[in-house]
Amino acid sequence: MYLLILGLALWAGAHFFKRLAPAVRAKMGASGKALVAALSVLAIVLMVMGYRATDFVVIWEPPAGMRHLNYLLMVVAFYLFGVGAAKGTTAGWLRHPQLSAVIVWAVAHLLVNGDLSAIVLFGGLLVWAIAEVIVLNRTTTWVRPADVSIKGDAKALVIGLIVMSIAIAIHIWLGVNPFGG
Repeated sequence: MYLLILGLALWAGAHFFKRLAPAVRAKMGASGKALVAALSVLAIVLMVMGYRATDFVVIWEPPAGMRHLNYLLMVVAFYLFGVGAAKGTTAGWLRHPQLSAVIVWAVAHLLVNGDLSAIVLFGGLLVWAIAEVIVLNRTTTWVRPADVSIKGDAKALVIGLIVMSIAIAIHIWLGVNPFGG
């Protein structure tokens, strides 16, 4: 559990770095982005290792029907992730599409995973994403994108489905089939 919690803390710290120490981060320039990227990758590795090494402790048993809702929410989450890269109409009204994607993703995972390590992992990332939205809303001004189109929404859906396919493949490679089997 320690690796999992360390990974979560590292993830949150790396992502809050720009907001907590803006002057230091600004001085670092491109090397600051590289540092955040490296720490993010390390955080993911620690979270995966910690999750896999933690004993399976059941807290609650998810209802069977939640699986279908999870699948739907995952499509929504990956679409929202794609919105961050494409300027569709959704980007014109949703300020934080990628953080919204993390929120939907975390909730979807919490609906179908009732063990302690899943609650810590997905609950922790849910809390981080909500906190990040709050901090960003208080520290930055949003300029609503004016140049949006339905083509951007289609592009976001394609990007989302491609990234979702990659995520499914990684899950299967790690020995966790998201479709049960």
